[in-house]
Amino acid sequence: MDDSDLFASATRLGNGRRPLLGLTILVVEDSRYACEALRLLCLRSGARIRRADSLKSARKHLQVYRPSVAIIDLGLPDGSGSELIASLASTTPRVSVILGISGDENTQTTALEAGADGFLAKPITSLAAFQNAILTNLPAERQPVGPRSVTDEAVVPDILAFRDDMAHAADVLGEADNERSLDYLAQFLAGVARSVGDAPLATAADRLARIRKDGGPIAVETAHIADLVQERLERKIAI
Repeated sequence: MDDSDLFASATRLGNGRRPLLGLTILVVEDSRYACEALRLLCLRSGARIRRADSLKSARKHLQVYRPSVAIIDLGLPDGSGSELIASLASTTPRVSVILGISGDENTQTTALEAGADGFLAKPITSLAAFQNAILTNLPAERQPVGPRSVTDEAVVPDILAFRDDMAHAADVLGEADNERSLDYLAQFLAGVARSVGDAPLATAADRLARIRKDGGPIAVETAHIADLVQERLERKIAI
């Protein structure tokens, strides 16, 4: 089903207060904290959100419907989001707006070269930046009606979503029996830590990524990360 056909009438176009009204946004994101931020941004903007936490889940969604906008994390548990970006960018009819997101700004080039229309660096909390990234690339016929008020409002996700991410990290640590799992864990924790402002966790994740890249021993660093993750789970409140 083509989602854009469902909201073609002017009565479903965005307006100054809710500029993304009538749009359905597929968020492909494995972090519950980042996804909660995007859910709040969609809610404030009038858009509907559907979520997938992996490439496999996203492809199942796309077999059923075509969203107006796709926001795709570059680091997913079963592969790189750039694969999905490239697939959507070459599909006809094309999704109107495709955005890449990541906690690593160095991946912006990867997203754009794969065919993304734009890129958002985590943390994604600014309502104005979120709306502008979509509206800048939206076709003229889908633009909101009338003037749009610009606000510097920022959303604050529920900290319990961060705890869900720590539980996921603990699960990955428990099953990290191959190099790919460790690479995924490092980038996942780095993105989550930056989103929530957890400097010690971000530093540890970056250190693990560097050690993996250099081929050094990882036992000490993975044990340290396991301690940090467990501490945050036990505290229940992350920061």
